Amino acid sequence: MAKPLPTPVRNHLTGLRILLLFTVVCGLLYPLAITGISQVAFSSQANGSLVKYDGKVVGSSLLGQNFTVTGKDGKTVSPDPKYFQSRPSAAGADGYDAAASAATNLGPNSAVLVTDYTALKKAIAAFDGVAPSQVPPDAVTSSGSGLDPDISPQYAAIQVDRVARARDLPAGEVRALVTKYTQGRTAGFLGQPRVDVLDLNIALAKLG
Repeated sequence: MAKPLPTPVRNHLTGLRILLLFTVVCGLLYPLAITGISQVAFSSQANGSLVKYDGKVVGSSLLGQNFTVTGKDGKTVSPDPKYFQSRPSAAGADGYDAAASAATNLGPNSAVLVTDYTALKKAIAAFDGVAPSQVPPDAVTSSGSGLDPDISPQYAAIQVDRVARARDLPAGEVRALVTKYTQGRTAGFLGQPRVDVLDLNIALAKLG
């Protein structure tokens, strides 16, 4: 008759079996089950809420992005006047980097923040052909994540005339598109009205 294992050994073996069991259940079966459910029930969200135009992925409804044009020298990159521009981003070197989500971390007493804020306000006012006093806060401040895909209706409004001129469209037609793609407060009382820049710019691209 084999001698029973010492109590400490039995305890270690029991602990090892429990560890292996929970590793399989929690580390393999559960993630596979949740992934399968999400792919079936929430396929778009599970795959990044990707947005397609002309059969190509052009962005995500959850992430902001730059809308730029490259100069004739092939190097200079500047905001494209034909498109509505997103709010600034401090996420990554070029902004909107989901792997480097971050804010500027500059406080209200920061001289750097004031300098950047003032310079950007003047640049946006000149670009959109409005007075600096008309430039809303979200046009010159990045979101906490640096990935916000939306802008305020006020920021969209000051861009209407510039986009209309660049596309040779009636301002009223462009303004109507802004209204169409303006979303109200979530559940009617959370947050503020907002405009999804990517959806709006896709609608503009469809006009030709």
